[in-house]
Amino acid sequence: MHYFADTPNGAWAELLRHEEIREPGDLAGIQRALWAVELPVVPEDSPDLPGEVLSGGLEVYPQCQQEAARLHLLGIHGFRVPSAALLPGGAGGWIVDGGLQPAADRDGEVFVLFGRRPDLVGWPVTLAGSPPEELLERVRHLAR
Repeated sequence: MHYFADTPNGAWAELLRHEEIREPGDLAGIQRALWAVELPVVPEDSPDLPGEVLSGGLEVYPQCQQEAARLHLLGIHGFRVPSAALLPGGAGGWIVDGGLQPAADRDGEVFVLFGRRPDLVGWPVTLAGSPPEELLERVRHLAR
């Protein structure tokens, strides 16, 4: 399976959520590659799961995995889901309007593709980047 976020915020949020990074001081040690990948076809199918499961924590992983397996058995090549790692509105970016300004809030999405995908083309955006500190407040952290 391949997982793609629709924004860099979404990709970074996935890392922060799964690594349980909550404090700005912990960002200094992060250096990851971030890639832009062209999806030739954006999946339109979605899982048949309630929102609280799609945005849940570790306890709902078995439900999500079962639903992904069901979709795969149906012959679906991929699906889209709301980002579990970003809070609502957390995918918003930036605009230039008399200087750099926050763009409108935007919900993040994740695209999941099954199988080998030699048709995907990617470009490294950064080879040793770090997520921005202000993103920490937009992450739906895993509850422990």
